Amino acid sequence: MVVGAVLVWLVLGALLDRDYDRPTHAVGAILTTAVVVPLVVVARRFLDRRPWAGLGLPSLRAGWRRLLLGAACWLVPAAAGFALCLGLGWVEISVRTSVGDVLRVAALLIVLVFLKEALPEELVFRGYLQRNLATRLPAGQAVIGQAVLFTLFGFLIGAARSVDRLALFFVFALLLGAFRTVTGDIWAGIGLHVAFQTVAQLFGDVGAVFEVAGAGVLGVVAMGAIPFSVSWLVLRHLYRGRLNWRALAPDPAR
Repeated sequence: MVVGAVLVWLVLGALLDRDYDRPTHAVGAILTTAVVVPLVVVARRFLDRRPWAGLGLPSLRAGWRRLLLGAACWLVPAAAGFALCLGLGWVEISVRTSVGDVLRVAALLIVLVFLKEALPEELVFRGYLQRNLATRLPAGQAVIGQAVLFTLFGFLIGAARSVDRLALFFVFALLLGAFRTVTGDIWAGIGLHVAFQTVAQLFGDVGAVFEVAGAGVLGVVAMGAIPFSVSWLVLRHLYRGRLNWRALAPDPAR
């Protein structure tokens, strides 16, 4: 599965290797979900011969509260981090275009992030891989295992080649894996993933609607340290009775 995921991202990246534009981003997002979801379905059905339910992706009707919880766990402390950075003068942000354009770009990025990163990556790493690891390893080791694989994935596809990026991938995956463990599905992780990636792209070159001075500090403090730490504290508080890192996940019979 890891090899398959790496190949999908590398092939699609090669096919769509051109200067950034929104149509190319949209095509890449649609193709990623269109290829990865069937890949997981086939692996689950024919390699594992296990029920789909074990992957932790129930209907949106069943999971929308956890989706919003995951998004809120990142967005609320990130907003406080933005306010802190701006208030202390560490960062300066100016709008390059109109407020209406910012809102349109943000709405579009939510959809594209969901299709290109959040859904396929959560389904592969926290859905398929973590679930399979958790049937053989204690929950805590399964979380660490999928985080290592996710970091390796980021390195192989060229998204995490520096020490700081590797650390970001690993810590992010640990947090997402913890949400998967205690909530029982991947919707909270999808919500957190969408929130983080959308804001990061909106204030970066992809969104191209803000001029940011001090982007490094903004990324480390407002998008990383504060929201990741607070998300973990919220998770521990809300699910303190379900944090059993030694438990094994049930493995339905073939």
